[in-house]
Amino acid sequence: MSEHTTTSVVFAGVGGQGILLASEILAQAAMLAGYDVKTNEVHGMAQRGGSVIAQIRYGEKVFSPLVPDGTARVLASLERIEALRFRHFLAPGGTAVVSTQAIVPVTVSMGAAEYPADAESRLAEAFENLLLIDAVTLAREAGTAKAANVVVLGALSTRLDLDAPAWTEALQRSVKPKFLDVNRKAFDLGREAARNGHA
Repeated sequence: MSEHTTTSVVFAGVGGQGILLASEILAQAAMLAGYDVKTNEVHGMAQRGGSVIAQIRYGEKVFSPLVPDGTARVLASLERIEALRFRHFLAPGGTAVVSTQAIVPVTVSMGAAEYPADAESRLAEAFENLLLIDAVTLAREAGTAKAANVVVLGALSTRLDLDAPAWTEALQRSVKPKFLDVNRKAFDLGREAARNGHA
């Protein structure tokens, strides 16, 4: 596998949504599958509610954690507008896995900007391969709305070449034991939704 066959994934969302945990699980799964892995996290605003992205790259030998524009196999977003903000990372033919959740930023709640009412049609227009998933509802089904990040991770796992045992072990290593069952269930529900196409 050359640097050209490095797989890149970008997670986007806002602070407090669990982007870093989701990226840690993915990085672990890739390492357990025998790949070289590099990760990079960027926090827009340090407090909850600011943009956060995490970049994960894996392959036989990865030289940089930074995902060049237009090369990500998957763009996973825990918030609709954040997916549009970071769409430049996605490769042609890549998949956008987007939670239907809308989180109104501070600028909107203060009246300085408006949250677009047509976010879903903008997503459909922006992404050729779009998996729109009601991650919060599925996470509640698993046991807690906080596991929406792992629902999205489960959905995106269907677009990557990492096998099931690597994901199982990665969840076990990254999630506290008392939250493991809920997160396993959330991951499985995300996978199932992506496979059945009602994501």
